[in-house]
Amino acid sequence: MIIFGVAEIFFSQIPDFDQISWLSILAAIMSFTYSTIGLGLGIVQVVANKGVKGSLTGISIGVVTPMDKVWRSLQAFGDIAFAYSYSLILIEIQDTLRAPPPSESKVMRRATVVSVATTTLFYMLCGCMGYAAFGDNAPGNLLTGFGFYEPFWLLDIANAAIVVHLVGAYQVYCQPLFAFVEKWAQQRWPDSSFITGEIQLPIVSSGFKLNLFRLTWRSTFVVATTVVSMLLPFFNDVVGFLGAIGFWPLTVYFPVEMYIVQKKIPKWSSLWVCLQLLSLGCLIITIASAAGSIAGIMSDLKVYKPFSTTD
Repeated sequence: MIIFGVAEIFFSQIPDFDQISWLSILAAIMSFTYSTIGLGLGIVQVVANKGVKGSLTGISIGVVTPMDKVWRSLQAFGDIAFAYSYSLILIEIQDTLRAPPPSESKVMRRATVVSVATTTLFYMLCGCMGYAAFGDNAPGNLLTGFGFYEPFWLLDIANAAIVVHLVGAYQVYCQPLFAFVEKWAQQRWPDSSFITGEIQLPIVSSGFKLNLFRLTWRSTFVVATTVVSMLLPFFNDVVGFLGAIGFWPLTVYFPVEMYIVQKKIPKWSSLWVCLQLLSLGCLIITIASAAGSIAGIMSDLKVYKPFSTTD
């Protein structure tokens, strides 16, 4: 985690979102790499088992209590919601397009359809094959289930791909936050040389300019998030909670309200009611997912110790 944090401090000094396109592409390639490896190993494991493990109703009662199964099911909604939380950076991505306004929306619509379809296909295949391979013993991280099996080199490639993917994903999701804070600071203190001043670094051939506020603020943020990650070494529960709290307001509520205003949909019309029911349903899912994730975190806190990992 410390090495990961140091790498993120370095990459976080990239000034703008449009300058990390290469990192985003690399992260996407790594995502396809480890997903394909996990899917392939899952299929091989099913063949080795000479059958499919698990059942359509999920993990068996007895392996977990009925209440634990409910909490885990709700947490799973949060994990799924986190997987589709790209709406946080949708506008930032659209701003990097060089097409004039009507065509850029068409490009984004096509890209969104392709990306959601591809993501759903891979997640469903990996999730289903992972459960079919391990049944009730399916791990939270599919690749850890193959930890004691050959070929070790293939698992090493997959794990390395995960690390590279997380490095890129961290930057893609944090860059809009970095830009927001820095823009606010420049508007609040426009005459501050610490905030607006830049230092030319001649050692970099491209003429990279270092901003002291950017260096301080972004490094502090990365250190803080790294320490929190080390304090809370239970990935799925935290991801489920973050996915839950971000899903309804950012992925559902604001887009729905903006669509209503843009299209001037009359209040209490059939379309308006349907959209509001959609928003309400997603709000209920968000609350339930957050509750399940919090229950999982509370359960983990009884077992885990700070700055430690599972055996």
